[in-house]
Amino acid sequence: MIRIALVDAGVAPEHAPRVVAARAFRLREGPGDPESAAGDVAAEDGIEAVTRGALAHGPALARVLLAEPRARLIVARVFDARLVTTAAQLAAALDFAAEQGAALASVSAGLREDREVLRSAVARAHARGVLLVAAAPARGAAVFPAAYAGVVRATGDARCAAGEHSWLASAQADFGAHASAGDVQGASAGCAHVAAKLAALLAAGAPPDQALAELRASAHYVGPERRL
Repeated sequence: MIRIALVDAGVAPEHAPRVVAARAFRLREGPGDPESAAGDVAAEDGIEAVTRGALAHGPALARVLLAEPRARLIVARVFDARLVTTAAQLAAALDFAAEQGAALASVSAGLREDREVLRSAVARAHARGVLLVAAAPARGAAVFPAAYAGVVRATGDARCAAGEHSWLASAQADFGAHASAGDVQGASAGCAHVAAKLAALLAAGAPPDQALAELRASAHYVGPERRL
């Protein structure tokens, strides 16, 4: 079995049998800086906390990850009524994922600003052996946590059919994959598909460096998509 952290909008009740840990991270009410202070985040444990009112975004990505039969989910909910989150929530989610023994974390979220609280959480996750895969735009400015060193930057690639992936090695992203996951499109879907492929390699016994090398070697496309 492999423990995958899904840092997103929660999951559907149907996924509960394959969830090994679940926590929702919400901003506390009152003054504070939610972009930099992890203490501004309130946590609620349990499957109810990550399924109650879950946006379709999370369950769609969970289905991609759970296509790997050996996968078990650590669900860290950072989106509530909207697909908006903060560095503090993402940092708390990554710490939770590491504490729960995640081998890999799929983060289909990206913030425009570099924040110390998130940068430090990424470093702690890396130190505990978590392979982080984060959504990145195919073009344009970098986002975080994808832009931090050691994070696998993943996006949607329109060339890729279901089951295919690309090794982009571009300024924006390392890998691309099928850009659709149910109703979810673009970088979020690509991130989940890349994470699922890496999870399968890790579950088969490959260490992270080998898994990444195998993913590069098996790419259906190499280099970024060229548009006229």
